Amino acid sequence: MAGACIVTNAINPDIRVWAAKSESAPAGYLSWREGSVASPMATFAEGVATGSGYQLPQEIMRHKLHDFVLVSDDDIRYAMGLLIEKAHTMSEGAGATGTAAAIKRKNDILRKKVFLVITGGNVTLDQLRVRFLCTKHDKVHLPLQ
Repeated sequence: MAGACIVTNAINPDIRVWAAKSESAPAGYLSWREGSVASPMATFAEGVATGSGYQLPQEIMRHKLHDFVLVSDDDIRYAMGLLIEKAHTMSEGAGATGTAAAIKRKNDILRKKVFLVITGGNVTLDQLRVRFLCTKHDKVHLPLQ
């Protein structure tokens, strides 16, 4: 995230950068908000289960990151399914976290240019089964214009 903050600020300081993490593992968010490294927590989205932060990236994020969105593991699972269904894109939980944040904050980004980082195919068949069997969401309508 620190790298994204540096690059976008160099391109255009008006670009707003958000981070997203699972609310089950908010160590990255807490570190950003409080200015100290928080302990990790548990989430199925292993790539966002921050183990520890480093001073320089945390400092960059504290000054350049505009917002930090926490999403539920169910939100992440839903985003994984939406990416498969609508974008034909397989993503692991960590890679779908930004999409989950965009869905959660859809009113804030409506009619704006948005760039999401969607990464990772590190997802198991069991995780996909859980996503399709155990989620609270039915449908989300995201207007594109």
